[in-house]
Amino acid sequence: MGRIIAFANQKGGVGKTTTCVNMSVFMALMGKKVLMVDLDPQGNATSNLGFIKDNNLNSIYQVIMEQKTLQESIYETKVKNLSILPSNLDLSGADVELVYMKNRETVIKKIFEPIKDSYDFITLDCPPSLNLLTVNAFTASDAVIIPIQCEFFALEGLSQLMNSIRIVKKKLNPSIEIDGVVLTMRDSRSNLGKQVAQEIEKFFSGAVFKTMIPRNVRLAESPSFGEPIYIYDKNCIGSKAYQALTEEYFRRKGIKFKKLV
Repeated sequence: MGRIIAFANQKGGVGKTTTCVNMSVFMALMGKKVLMVDLDPQGNATSNLGFIKDNNLNSIYQVIMEQKTLQESIYETKVKNLSILPSNLDLSGADVELVYMKNRETVIKKIFEPIKDSYDFITLDCPPSLNLLTVNAFTASDAVIIPIQCEFFALEGLSQLMNSIRIVKKKLNPSIEIDGVVLTMRDSRSNLGKQVAQEIEKFFSGAVFKTMIPRNVRLAESPSFGEPIYIYDKNCIGSKAYQALTEEYFRRKGIKFKKLV
């Protein structure tokens, strides 16, 4: 059975989309069949994989509103084994429209139940807020991966995020768990980064991945070229870090994978 993973943090600019996109890519490169779902109305994950966010592209919004089928809205990407269910600005209205739907917290779960077994992983890039789309993502997911920036305000709001996950676990999805915490944008020259990492390690006690994602110009550039980091520059430190992170994730979960040369 496939595993659904939500990448979530209500703070923007923490590397959430970058982490979701590039872990999804490396999962696919390592032999797993992956569907990445862009649940952020900004559609950055969609454009990062080279898709133009316009009305010619079927989106998750149209699937939620039953205007298009799931099969009509899934696209193959440049990466073998990786498909995408895109997003666009229409999704910004979904949060309001979901309010009036029956069983509004389980709409996305019902969308993916029929195809869950067709993929090894379904990854969800959540919006940078704790709205109904995020609650839907948590309700549909087996696990959450939380990217956190190595900066002073990193822990701000984390208790709110964890409380949301606890409520979903108690009332909607008892099986959801934290698969791990990813420290992003780390500056190895900064003592502050080390201090923040120590604080986050205390807060999450054992859930933090050992692999940290460094600040890297190539990593920052790649979305503007519509390419994940492996395609844009597979030899840069950002690409190597996401490869190592994905390998660490598989080892932590006891999942066999194909090693990249």
